[in-house]
Amino acid sequence: MQPGQKETPHHVLPRSIGRIASVTGSKAILLLDATHENDPKNKADRPEMGMLLAIDTGSSTVLATVAALSVPVPAHGAEQEIRIAELGLVGELLRDQDGRPYHFQRGASHYPSLGDRVRFATKYELQLTYTGNSEGCVRIGSIRQDSTIPAMIRIDELLGKHFAILGTTGTGKSCSTALILRAILDKNPNAHIVLLDPHNEYATAFGERAEVISPRTLQLPLWLLNFEEAVEVLVGDTERKSEIEILQDLIPLAKARYSAGRAQEPQKIRRSGLDGSRFTVDTPVPYRISDLTALIDERMGKLENRKDLAPYRQLKTRIETFSQDGRYAFMFGSVTVYDGMTQVLSRIFRVPVNGKPITILELTGLPPEVVNVVVSVLCRMAFDFALWGEGKVPVTVVCEEAHRYVPLNPQMGFEPCKRAIAKIAKEGRKYGASLCIVTQRPAEIDPTILSQCNTVFALRMSNDRDQAIVQAAVADTGTGLIEFLPALGAREAIAFGDGVPIPVRIKFDEMPANVLPRSTTAKFTEKWQESLGDEGFLDAVVERWRAAGVCGQLDHSIQAQMFAETVSFPSSAGLPRRADVHAERPAVEKPSVERTPLMDRVGADRAPDGFEIERRRSPLSPDGPRPGGGLLHEDPPPLRRHGASDIPRSAPFQQRVTDQPSYPPRSDPQPYTPQPAPQSYTPQPAPQPAEAGGPSNSRLALRERLLKPLAPR
Repeated sequence: MQPGQKETPHHVLPRSIGRIASVTGSKAILLLDATHENDPKNKADRPEMGMLLAIDTGSSTVLATVAALSVPVPAHGAEQEIRIAELGLVGELLRDQDGRPYHFQRGASHYPSLGDRVRFATKYELQLTYTGNSEGCVRIGSIRQDSTIPAMIRIDELLGKHFAILGTTGTGKSCSTALILRAILDKNPNAHIVLLDPHNEYATAFGERAEVISPRTLQLPLWLLNFEEAVEVLVGDTERKSEIEILQDLIPLAKARYSAGRAQEPQKIRRSGLDGSRFTVDTPVPYRISDLTALIDERMGKLENRKDLAPYRQLKTRIETFSQDGRYAFMFGSVTVYDGMTQVLSRIFRVPVNGKPITILELTGLPPEVVNVVVSVLCRMAFDFALWGEGKVPVTVVCEEAHRYVPLNPQMGFEPCKRAIAKIAKEGRKYGASLCIVTQRPAEIDPTILSQCNTVFALRMSNDRDQAIVQAAVADTGTGLIEFLPALGAREAIAFGDGVPIPVRIKFDEMPANVLPRSTTAKFTEKWQESLGDEGFLDAVVERWRAAGVCGQLDHSIQAQMFAETVSFPSSAGLPRRADVHAERPAVEKPSVERTPLMDRVGADRAPDGFEIERRRSPLSPDGPRPGGGLLHEDPPPLRRHGASDIPRSAPFQQRVTDQPSYPPRSDPQPYTPQPAPQSYTPQPAPQPAEAGGPSNSRLALRERLLKPLAPR
C-alpha cells in the first residue's frame, strides 16, 4: 500500500515482506527484506512453502504462491544474507472504484512490476479467493494456510471436465473419494453416479442412498455385449479366427430368429434362411443362447469335411460350459430372455432416482475373465446413454483401481474397455458423461486418459515416476506444489485444476466412523494377541470361500418379477413389488437336488405373449444329456402350479424363457403324470374374474405362480 493511501475499512493490510526482483510469464522472484534474527517479528513474517502472497498493482491485486525458498550466497560472519522466494502467479483479485476486492479470476491480466512490494494475503482475500461464489460449490475440507477457511470444489467444473484422485495405497484415496462424492450428493440428491467398486468397500459409505449391485443381483445379459465383448467371453483368444467368423455370421441370425418369434410369425422361424441383414453383431437386441447353439448345430450338419467341425464344437462346448457355470449366471442364467434393456438402464443409471442417486457395482466375486468385459459394457453404455439421452441426464462414472482397465502397456488390459473409458474422457463432456479416475499407480495408467482429467487431487506419493506423470498431466501455474507430494500428511492433498479456484494444499474433513469405507489397514499386533482355534471359524471361511465360486445366481423372485413386468402384467393385482420380494424373501439353505418327473420331462411350456419356458435335461440324469446340447422339445403341456419340490433350483436345471424353437416335436412323447404337492404346500385360491379390459384369469394365475417365493425344503 502506498504512503498516504486511505485504508479500506474491510481489512487491514499487513506490512510487506519484500519486493519483486524478476518477472517471467507465470513466475516471479521475490527478494525478501533483511531482518534481524533476534527480532520476534522475524519468524512471523517468514513466508512458507505453499503460502498465498499478494502483490498490489494499479487496478488489481495479483496473487502468487510460494514455490521455492533459497539463499543463493550464504553469509559469513556479520554479513547480511540474500534470501529469495520463487513465486507462481495464480490469479488476481479485481477491485472496485473504492479499492475493495470483489471478484477473483484465474490468470494475471496485470503483471507486477520490478520493485512492487509483496505482502501476505489477508483473511478476507483468502476467503474471497477460495470460497468466492459459494453457489454450485461444496466444502470438502480446509486450506493448509488457514484452517478456518473452507476448501471448496466447483461441482460443474469438477464433473464436466473429469477429475482424478491419485495417491499411494494407504494414504486415504477411498476415504477422499467417498468424502467428495458424499459432499456432491448432499447438494444434488438427484444425481446419477455409477461407482465401480473392485474391493466391495463403498457400500457402508453411502448407506440408503446407494443402489448396491453385487454379483448375486447383477443382471447383464449376453445380448447387451457388442461383438468384441462377446468374442472376449465366448472365444477368449482373438487368434481363433474361425470361431470369431462363426459368431459374426450366426449372432445376427439368432437376433433375427428372436425378433421373428416376438413378432409371432412362426413361419419365419421355421424358414431355413433367416434375414439377418436387419441386425448387426453390435445391435443391442435380444437373442437366445439356445438359438445360437441351434444355428451352430445346423451349420455343423451341412459340413462334409469333418476337419471343419472343430471350431464349431469348441465354440459350442464353451457356450454350454458358461451356461451351466453359476458364476456366469448374471450373463447366461436369466430365467427369461426378453428385451429388458430399459430395466437394466433404469437400475444402473438411476432413472428415476427414487432416493438412490448412486449405483455401486461390486466386482468382487465376478470371474476374473469377464471383469474387464463388465466394466467395458458399463462404460460404453454410460456414454451411449448420455449421447442418445441428448445430455438430459448427465452421468458420472467413478473408476476405482483404474490402472486395471486403462493400463499403459498396450499388451495388458482389454482394448474395448480402454476405448470405452477413453471415449468418455475425450468426448463425454459434450454429452453429459463425466469420468473420475482413482488409482494408486498413475505411472501405469494411460497418460492420454489421465491428461483429460482437468482436476487432480494428489495425495502423498513417493515414487518418482508417479510424481513425474502427475506433473506432466497438470497444466497449471501451480505445478511447483508437486514438490510437496512426498511430504503430505494424513488426509492432505494437493488440488489442481478447474474444479478448485487455484492450486492449493488442502486437508480433507474427517468422516464419521460409521460412514467410512471398508478399507482400513489390518491391525496385526492386535489380532495376533489371541489364538483362533475354533474349527467353526474355518468352516465358515470354507463356506464363504466356496460360495464365491457359485455367486452370480440372480434371485428367482426377482427374475419372475422381471418376466411378469415384461409380459405387461398389471402392478395393481395386490402382489409384492420386485424390491419387496427381494427384501422379504427368507434365507434358505442350499437345497439338495432330487430327481422329479418334471426333470424327466423336458419340454416347453407355452407362456403368454410369445414366451416359452425351456428346460434342460440334467447332465446328472442316468441316461445323460441328449445329443445337440441336451435340449428336447415336445408338445407343450398345460400350465399348472408346481409345488416347491417340483421346481429344480440348481443352475443346470434353471428355467429359461424362449420363443418356440424351430425343431419338430418328438413323435413319441412321454406321458405326463401330475405329481401331488408336498404337505407344506398350501393351494392358493383362484383369482377372481377379471374386470372388463383387465387381465385374464390365466395371466393372473401365471403371475401369482411366478412371484410365489420358493419354499425351503
